[in-house]
Amino acid sequence: MPANLPAEARAKWIKVMEAKTPEEKIRALEEFLAAVPKHKGTANLRLWATRRLAELREEIEERRRKKIGRGISFFVEKEGAAQAVIVGPPNTGKSLLLKTLTGARTRIADYPMSTRFPVPGMLQYKDIYFQLVDTPPIMSNGGPWNNRVIGLVRNADAVIIVLDITRDPVKDYLELRRLFEESGILLYKPRGRVVIEKERLGKTGIRVTLMGRLLDGTIDDVRKLLEEYRIYSAHVKIYGEVSLDDVEQAIFESRVYKPSIIVINKADINLARAREAAYRLHEITPSTPIIIGSAKLGKGFEDLGKILFKLLDLIRVYTKQPNGPVTDKPLVLPRGSTVYDVARLIHKSFVKNFRYAKIWGPSAKYPGERTGLEHVLEDGDIVEIHIKG
Repeated sequence: MPANLPAEARAKWIKVMEAKTPEEKIRALEEFLAAVPKHKGTANLRLWATRRLAELREEIEERRRKKIGRGISFFVEKEGAAQAVIVGPPNTGKSLLLKTLTGARTRIADYPMSTRFPVPGMLQYKDIYFQLVDTPPIMSNGGPWNNRVIGLVRNADAVIIVLDITRDPVKDYLELRRLFEESGILLYKPRGRVVIEKERLGKTGIRVTLMGRLLDGTIDDVRKLLEEYRIYSAHVKIYGEVSLDDVEQAIFESRVYKPSIIVINKADINLARAREAAYRLHEITPSTPIIIGSAKLGKGFEDLGKILFKLLDLIRVYTKQPNGPVTDKPLVLPRGSTVYDVARLIHKSFVKNFRYAKIWGPSAKYPGERTGLEHVLEDGDIVEIHIKG
């Protein structure tokens, strides 16, 4: 156990996973916290659970205000290939950046904190769209929107961190990273990570896709571990080098990795200072893409879509019916996805009645190769699924 949890705490966590409403989740989390022993090994888990309780209570209050007509929801339903939340300190140019990239109607002002609610917009990249979401500013001293913005980040696929060259970009970045880490959100890629996608209970069982290495166990050990938490239907994706403790940590979701892009804005004011800041930030976080640009001039962001696509490790898969044309609109999937994932997205009956698939594209050994459900796909593949009957 990563936190040496007793059986009682495990049982309480199962109730947290089974909770449906925010109210049920709060009650279950409170019971879980009461059952978690207080020692060094549980400190991060307890901190995460406490912050999650605060987020849920704010969510309930937000719904109450909206119900009586006194508020606008902070929740933004995902659209497009992926959702990237734009965050940063006050008056860094987040709203202008969103308007420049997507044409969305945002409130732009010279004074700080003019944005009070999230505003979405769509960024086109090739034949897909990314949803970008402008947010209220994050305050290092605990601003009024911090928890809600962190909630948006937790739900998003990626983060775009906007820094202002007229401030201290390095200091602001380190402060933002600290605030996110305290809430269990990592902006840097860990040595290894585990993604557990829970599925509806059925005949699929627990599937494990290894895109790395399991250091101290087998795939059967992973299945047994999940079943101890009454998880009987899920897709477990393992990236890099991980241990069974990492797999168990992913069950709690107490630490999640969010791919990020750093935008150094207002480079038109002082390009040399922007480049110096980019150099220093690269030393701190070498794997994080850094863009130098000016939202005011609309320059420097031409490759943002391409960077997002690569950062999120996505692929585009096109489908076709037997003897039919290839679809214009691709399915956008995480790298490592298989024919099974495509079949399930088309219709759940396609998995049950699956016979074989024919593949054209980078993952095929030859055009029209016949494969099974576990065939791993690549960007640009065309998939034709044949079913029984």
